[in-house]
Amino acid sequence: MREVPELPEPAQEQPGRGPAARVPFQVVEVTGPSMVPTLHHGDWLLVQYGATVRPGDVVILRHPFQQDLLIVKRAAERRRGGWWVLADNTFAGGDSTDYGTVPEELVLARVRARYRPLKKDQRSLWGVVTWAVSALRPVAAARSVSRRLRAR
Repeated sequence: MREVPELPEPAQEQPGRGPAARVPFQVVEVTGPSMVPTLHHGDWLLVQYGATVRPGDVVILRHPFQQDLLIVKRAAERRRGGWWVLADNTFAGGDSTDYGTVPEELVLARVRARYRPLKKDQRSLWGVVTWAVSALRPVAAARSVSRRLRAR
């Protein structure tokens, strides 16, 4: 199963900004296991449209063969023709090892932070405290991913 955030299309027009303007930030939900352990099913992401993408960043992109399908992957390396993207969970698949480089125009947004909702079994005081410590985290670029890729 692929990582598919429930991401509505950003607004194409905003008052005073022209027809090509986009909403710069949006919150989306993650479904699927391809980005475990970084992201889990049910996590919420704060994404930024138009942000500069660097190797190691987690990004939202359109699937190269099903452009109505939005996925979240790690931008491992910029190559000729676009970005080489990888799933953090190597067993989940559905990344550039299946479909090659992703054209730059299909990379829509950069993930800035993730929020893990409180689970039903975390209702005890200790459960709430541990959740509060780990619920909101920035999603930083893992530079080691791109180094490992180039070393092969």
